[in-house]
Amino acid sequence: MPHHPHELRLTQAIHGDASARELIRVWASERQQQLLIADQIWDDPAAWGILLVDLARNVANCYAEQSGMDTEQTLARIKEGFDAEWSSPT
Repeated sequence: MPHHPHELRLTQAIHGDASARELIRVWASERQQQLLIADQIWDDPAAWGILLVDLARNVANCYAEQSGMDTEQTLARIKEGFDAEWSSPT
């Protein structure tokens, strides 16, 4: 299957690691999220919680690098969005 023009490129670390495994692929398509999830990768679902927090921290760092936003304020804003979606899914 050909690559999509908006697909992210893999890093050298991933290419060099035969044991690397993709965990999640998320696309915005047709005004929705399209999710592909590697199921049954961990026995304990709490591992996904760790992944989500790590992801939030990485996103906040990206905002800090790209726009100069404060990392802690960005994390707080991400959590606000998380809590709002948790309480009332869109």
